[in-house]
Amino acid sequence: MISLSIVIPVYNAEKTIADLCRALIALLADDYLLEIVMINDCSKDGTDAVCKALQAEYPETIVYARLSRNFSEHNAVMAGLNLTRGEYVVIMDDDFQNPPEEVPLLVAEIQKGFDVVYSRYPVKKDSLFRNLGSYINGSMARVVLNKPANLYLSSFKAMNRFLVNEVITYKNPRPYLDAIILRITRSIGTIETRHDQRREGRSGYTFKKLVELWGDMIVSYSLIPLRVVAILGAVLTLLGTYSVVEMLIQNINPSMHDPSDLEELTSVSMFFRGFQLFATGIVGEYVGRIYLKLNQEPQFIIREKLSNLPDRRTGVDRRGAA
Repeated sequence: MISLSIVIPVYNAEKTIADLCRALIALLADDYLLEIVMINDCSKDGTDAVCKALQAEYPETIVYARLSRNFSEHNAVMAGLNLTRGEYVVIMDDDFQNPPEEVPLLVAEIQKGFDVVYSRYPVKKDSLFRNLGSYINGSMARVVLNKPANLYLSSFKAMNRFLVNEVITYKNPRPYLDAIILRITRSIGTIETRHDQRREGRSGYTFKKLVELWGDMIVSYSLIPLRVVAILGAVLTLLGTYSVVEMLIQNINPSMHDPSDLEELTSVSMFFRGFQLFATGIVGEYVGRIYLKLNQEPQFIIREKLSNLPDRRTGVDRRGAA
């Protein structure tokens, strides 16, 4: 039988996570050596009690870990990947937007030899704001990460053990899972799956979180901002040179209007001061992230772990330290 791990980052899902796990076990336990890894990203409702009861009900199938604080979805997924043991790993949401019956489709597709298989949706049942955010995210990923144009970076995906082992070596405190995957492999498959309405609550992706995700993608996984600054610096230098030459000609040629002191000062300093501030901000982002990494900022911290299953490797790191 194929060993299959399912990683579910859980946040405020007390009304859905029990039904989801029971549905997965009923559908998959007879066909796979099934392991469900739930990572509670410091939920504010009764999720912790529900997950503990589930682990006690299915001790040979469910692994439950609770993080010490809210680290964000991608950090929670990284914590889950570190605890998996399966030959294949499926990552899915906790809200039934990824139907449990679609999991075998991903597993069957990745068995064809892909390192990762992403789901694609004929119809997305998200809000207009979330769909707009996904479109912007995909467009930025094509430029920043060199993502194939026809690839949708869905959170519902399957990975093989080779890719999982490579991904968990990455210890940056601000991981963006899809960027890490695209750095490692281009053996990527896709398959069409259903996308349903959320059963409870609403998406945790606020505008602030989406902006932070885009910032992580641009600053942490590419040199494009530095290259843009270099190009802008070259353009501003040319404009400044042109402005200085024009002032010299005006001073030499008596028939032309002499520039005032204010015009001279403005033409020389305006572009360069703006450029210096812009460049300082970009460099500051990079220096700040280097500081976080050197300061051993943890990728995740597991406060509590419940499992009757042996760890995949001896001494799984409870801190995803840089």
